Amino acid sequence: MLEQFRRKYIGDRNFYKSYIALALPMILQNAVTNLVSFLDNIMVGQLGTEQMSGVAIVNQLIFVYNLAIFGAVSAASIFGAQYFGKGNHKGHMYSFRFKLYAALTVTTLTILLFVTKGENLISLYLTDTSGSGATGAALQYGLEYLIIMIAGLIPFAVNQAYATNIKETGQTLLPMIASFVAVGSNAILDYLLIFGIGPFPELGVQGAALATVIVRYIEALMIIIWAHRHREKNRYLKGAYTGFGIPADELKAIIIKGLPLMMNEVLWAAGMTAVIQCYSIRGLEVVAGLNIATTITNLFNIIYLQLGACISIVVGQYLGAGKLEEAKDADNKMIVFSVFCCVIVAVCMLFIGRFFPQIYNTSEEIRALATKFIAVSAIIMPFCSFSHASYFTLRSGGKTMVTFLFDSVFTWIIIVPIAFLLAHFTGLGIVSVYFLVQATELIKVVIGYFMIRSNVWLVQMV
Repeated sequence: MLEQFRRKYIGDRNFYKSYIALALPMILQNAVTNLVSFLDNIMVGQLGTEQMSGVAIVNQLIFVYNLAIFGAVSAASIFGAQYFGKGNHKGHMYSFRFKLYAALTVTTLTILLFVTKGENLISLYLTDTSGSGATGAALQYGLEYLIIMIAGLIPFAVNQAYATNIKETGQTLLPMIASFVAVGSNAILDYLLIFGIGPFPELGVQGAALATVIVRYIEALMIIIWAHRHREKNRYLKGAYTGFGIPADELKAIIIKGLPLMMNEVLWAAGMTAVIQCYSIRGLEVVAGLNIATTITNLFNIIYLQLGACISIVVGQYLGAGKLEEAKDADNKMIVFSVFCCVIVAVCMLFIGRFFPQIYNTSEEIRALATKFIAVSAIIMPFCSFSHASYFTLRSGGKTMVTFLFDSVFTWIIIVPIAFLLAHFTGLGIVSVYFLVQATELIKVVIGYFMIRSNVWLVQMV
């Protein structure tokens, strides 16, 4: 029995060597990115609770945009990995072209929305429960931050189109290096522009936004220039800009399979944003505490997020090559490994997570709230790991309608109503509300388990 379990769920040294070799650059890339976001958050937090809250609200709105971009490029990525696995570089080129079009379309619509409705969107998260007038200041800081951040949306969109295609070829090192350079530059520029060090002006929240925008251009240029100088490794670029069209069959396939995925990312992100809005009616202190907790939690979440992303790449390549049994075997082992890693990470998070909020220059009430939110996230993390891995497994096999139901529909049918009812119509403390909302992840674990066991995702699409 034990031996059977080991063969099915535990890989050998070569398996983990190749898996970790793929995942580690992606984990390190995101670790550095989130670490700098953490440092950025601390620096903004030194300016005051209102500044931190205004920036946090805008970043939550931009989070929806980021997920929309990820959805737009992921729609073609489910084909891209399989095209590469099959050796169809022309098909890979068409998927890249689709990514560019989709990402720039999403960006254009987002800019229009932020320019015309930015103030209204920020105001949704501001509830003055204390009567201090702090929400007005938070709104002003948020608007100052947003107007500058808009300038960084286009390079972010283009960068994602290039970076995802590069990763589909198994080249995860270059995006990692570019990210390291970017986040290092961001940390330095944040410090200089927020506080006005030396000849640099003291710009506060505007300085934080300006630093981010500059860095997004740096990262995009590094990725683009490298990709075009290494055409032998990025064969999908051959002919990418010699025309504009995408064959009707290719376009139809991407849209049919990818549209649910695109909608899923947007609706899920919007759902999470709606949940935070429900929490925000409990006051600006809750917004600030959630901001601190989310920033810190993201440092730990990168393990299961990137291990899940690797599942999509590895399984997608196996499926594209027609190696269905190998895909199933690799998937089983990667899911178990992801959950195992996250149990360890969650334990570490429970013990050390409470020290991070003490760094922030804010009230003791906000620090205490943040500490409790972090503990809840740690408890739920292993379950998130399994459901996330299940999601990417289903996605790699093109089951985008299933993932749409699994993710977005679940969010809006279950999570958002529960958050709304508990926050608005019960006397439960905000930490209890947060825990009950997070605990809905257990339902997704059960659904994901049976979906994976059904093998509906074992499909070669190209």
